[in-house]
Amino acid sequence: MSWVDLGPLAALPERGARCVRIGGLTVAIFRTSTGEVFALRDQCPHRGGPLSQGIVHGTRVTCPLHDWVIDLKTGQATGADEGATSTYNVRVVDGRIALELPAEALAKAS
Repeated sequence: MSWVDLGPLAALPERGARCVRIGGLTVAIFRTSTGEVFALRDQCPHRGGPLSQGIVHGTRVTCPLHDWVIDLKTGQATGADEGATSTYNVRVVDGRIALELPAEALAKAS
């Protein structure tokens, strides 16, 4: 596992998201209204919709395609929907966001 610096927290709007591509992987980085930061694969488990374009509410995001609600902490669909997307460790240090990625994702980026 390796940590990748994604830049300043200030560049990520509250209740918003940004995407980062590393190799063949696209990860959505979310910031809640309370300042928490989460990282999910940018793919809804339902039909692969771009979660980064969804609406962030609390610690959840609603997929823009079919309104599935995904928990930002677990990547799990909520309510009656079933499925999950991958989650990644993320941290904020000295005002900068860092993402932990598996070595195989970094190898594909090389």
